[in-house]
Amino acid sequence: MSQAEVTPNLLAQLPAVEEGRLPPVELWHPPFCGDIDMRIARDGTWYHQGTPITRPAMVRLFSTILRRDPERYVLVTPVECVGIQVEDVPFLAVGVEWQGEGREQALDFVTNVGDRVAAGPEHPLRFETHDDQPAPYVRVRGGLEARLNRVVFYRLMDRVEQGIHQGQAWLGLWSRGVFFPVAPAE
Repeated sequence: MSQAEVTPNLLAQLPAVEEGRLPPVELWHPPFCGDIDMRIARDGTWYHQGTPITRPAMVRLFSTILRRDPERYVLVTPVECVGIQVEDVPFLAVGVEWQGEGREQALDFVTNVGDRVAAGPEHPLRFETHDDQPAPYVRVRGGLEARLNRVVFYRLMDRVEQGIHQGQAWLGLWSRGVFFPVAPAE
C-alpha cells in the first residue's frame, strides 16, 4: 500500500475530534490489518516506505492515533488497526519548563509532536542507561513515552538534588510531590 493509499484511508476513518482533545484510541478495538511500512526512528523522525514524513501536521496527526498494544505499536482508527515499527520510543521531549524548587517543583515537558506533559504521578520520569549513555524517559499517555533529548536532559541535571529512594540516598528530581531517582548518591 502506498503512502497516498494509506494516508487518506486512515485519515478518512477518523471521527471529528474537538480542538485540543486526542481521539479515544484506547476505546477502539478494530481488527488488526497487518503491518505497514512506517517507522519512527530513534531521533524522532517518522518514515513511510523509507521516506521521511516532512509535514509536521501529518506527523502530529499520526501521533494522535498511535497506541502501544502489548505486542506492538499500532495506528488505530475506529475501523482499522495497523502495526508500525518504533526504534526506541515514539516521541522526544524537546523542551522543559519548571516552576518552584524541591518538593514543590513542577516539571513540564513539550514533545516533538506538540504534546505537553506534566511530570508527576500519572506521567513519571524514568532513567536508564543504554550503551553507557543516559536514557531518560517520561510517560506521555497510555503506554507511550518520550525520551528526553540531550539538551533537556542536561538542563534537568542542573536541578538534581538528593532524596531518599527505597530507603537509600539517591540523586533525583522532584515534580508535583514525586521524587524520581536518577542515580545513587555517592
